[in-house]
Amino acid sequence: MKVIFSHGKESGPWGTKIRFLANIAEEMGCQIQSIDYSDTLDPEKRVERLMQSIPKDDPEVLLVGSSMGGYVSLVTALQHKVRGVFLLAPAVAMPGYKVQSYPVSCPVTCVHGWQDEIIPAENILNFAKQLNITLHLIPGDHRLNDSLKAVGVLFKQFLFERLTDQS
Repeated sequence: MKVIFSHGKESGPWGTKIRFLANIAEEMGCQIQSIDYSDTLDPEKRVERLMQSIPKDDPEVLLVGSSMGGYVSLVTALQHKVRGVFLLAPAVAMPGYKVQSYPVSCPVTCVHGWQDEIIPAENILNFAKQLNITLHLIPGDHRLNDSLKAVGVLFKQFLFERLTDQS
């Protein structure tokens, strides 16, 4: 399985969270890729870039997105069959973003910080309820850097479930 990471609005392709999660994915036998979106703040251009990065004939792809990268991963999953989407403090229900509804057909898990100062936990509760997805609200701010160990445990579980699910 290939795990493709999408970073947030003002971070980079190999920030602390992505490096940490990429190591877990590699230890579990996955190929990894992290897309560099640092040349554009436009979420729709980022979606186009991610779409171009996914082989059209490869359904064995799992998307991981943080903040704006979560939006990018969700919108991509609407258009491309993937094994799952793992979200970290996703930028959903954001004014100015083209897509506001995400009826994806793959498993989605979301990890969000109770103290997120950018995307309120209440927004994520509504989002998770609408999609009927797994939601983990944990202590932490938007970056979740103080909760990396917990995020890693949740990611490892999600990845294990995707690797062992043969459907």
